[in-house]
Amino acid sequence: MPDKKIGIFYGSSTGQTEMVAEKLQQMLGVENADLINVDGATKKDLERYNYLIFGTPTWGVGEMQDDWEDFSEILEKTDLKGKKIALFGLGDQDTYPDSFADGLGMLYNKIKDKTQVVGKWHKNGYVFHESEAFHGNSFVGLILDQENQAAKTNERLEKWVEILRKEFI
Repeated sequence: MPDKKIGIFYGSSTGQTEMVAEKLQQMLGVENADLINVDGATKKDLERYNYLIFGTPTWGVGEMQDDWEDFSEILEKTDLKGKKIALFGLGDQDTYPDSFADGLGMLYNKIKDKTQVVGKWHKNGYVFHESEAFHGNSFVGLILDQENQAAKTNERLEKWVEILRKEFI
């Protein structure tokens, strides 16, 4: 049976996404959120939570991070109905403006028809040409650019956590 804690699932090749996941855990309260690296996570790990946060970097030119690519098979086999999932992604809008945060968009596309995705994020303050993570008038989740806008990360996280506190109810 799922518990009321939040499961923060992340994949991280350079440590940046893991660092953001740890900050999220601190902001939500360690007693309220568990950290799970998707490298080694199981279907049972996903099933434990009603509230999930998935975090991924974009790798290379708009590619999904390797650990998430591997974990996708487990995602496809897991019933996510009744769960609320929020997404955050890291990208580099200066170097990759044509594939900004595409890894998050790819992850979103794998789950969008299986569950309720919450925590959309505005495009204000970002400069990019294209992004698979941008749908309608907003990003599918929080986007962070640690390469060019690291100074904005904490403020963006704080605002996003407030959104999640309302939408996870």
